[in-house]
Amino acid sequence: MGIIALLIGALGGAGLMYLLDPERGRLRRALLRDQVVKLGNRTEDSLKDASEEIKNRTKGAVQEAQKRIQQEAVDDATLAERVRTAIGRVASRPRAIEVRAENGRVILSGSVLADELAEVLSAVRTVPGVKTIDNQLQVHQEAGNIPDLQG
Repeated sequence: MGIIALLIGALGGAGLMYLLDPERGRLRRALLRDQVVKLGNRTEDSLKDASEEIKNRTKGAVQEAQKRIQQEAVDDATLAERVRTAIGRVASRPRAIEVRAENGRVILSGSVLADELAEVLSAVRTVPGVKTIDNQLQVHQEAGNIPDLQG
């Protein structure tokens, strides 16, 4: 314990000598003060940014929950259009996928590439009003000779 106290005392003394030096101590104290202020400002900015992000994420989560709770009844034609729009955002050939809707049940048929299937189904699940998905899609590894999947 005595050696640790001695080392702490020596480091503290050296630090005080560094800061209280008659020739350069004033400059060193000013630089140290500026660095502490800068660190404080950065910390304050980071905390503001983090709190703003948390606020926005919470607001979005609440709105999403309200939307799911208050799902309005959607007619079949509107639901099918919403599903087509969602598919159009993720599929390279959205016109190859046929969409029908019956009382919240979405029926998908046609052709889709294997590497896009999971993303298509995920996009359909997120559409408000979709209760179930009847996946009748034909999955292909590549476009090859499938006319629906040709550009």
